[in-house]
Amino acid sequence: MATLAPHRQVGDLAGAKISLTQFCDAAQAQHWFDRLHAEIPWERHRLRLFGREIEAPRLSCWIGDAHARYIYSGTLFTPHAWTLGLHELRDLLFAQCGKSYNSVLCNLYRDGHDSMGWHSDDEPELGDAPVIASLSFGAVRRFQLRHRHDPDRRLALDLPSGSLLVMAGRTQQNYRHALPKTARQAGARINLTFRWVYPAG
Repeated sequence: MATLAPHRQVGDLAGAKISLTQFCDAAQAQHWFDRLHAEIPWERHRLRLFGREIEAPRLSCWIGDAHARYIYSGTLFTPHAWTLGLHELRDLLFAQCGKSYNSVLCNLYRDGHDSMGWHSDDEPELGDAPVIASLSFGAVRRFQLRHRHDPDRRLALDLPSGSLLVMAGRTQQNYRHALPKTARQAGARINLTFRWVYPAG
């Protein structure tokens, strides 16, 4: 597995602050994958796109403090309670990054057919410049970003197991990101995006 320099700034993306670092080693990453796969109550969410409902091409679970309700794709998500593992990871992130989080979106990509389409995490309840911490465990998948208006500003990153990607600054306002399908043989991957959700009102 590739070694990532601590807090390495990646890409020349105007207004965006994106860093990639190694959160844990390969053995610890496998431990977290196995533990989270077993303890998270995975669900198949339905999303509204272009006026119709479709099943999300992955398994997910919204987890957080009781007030951290989140509206995504026209659907209100009420959080499940923190699992012991996710609570522990939240504390480890605070120790490493100094950032508090009250919620996490958990995604399970079962193989290369599971994906995430182009979007920005720019919902009002996340604030003007959210700092989103994204942990990856399991198979390596390619993460892509592209500017909303300038197609020459784009970035593609292979995210190793145990890596931590932090998106801050104007990343969500200026860019969209995606995890596309892949024809290559790909095993399962768990991705956790920790956020701070502001209470309604």
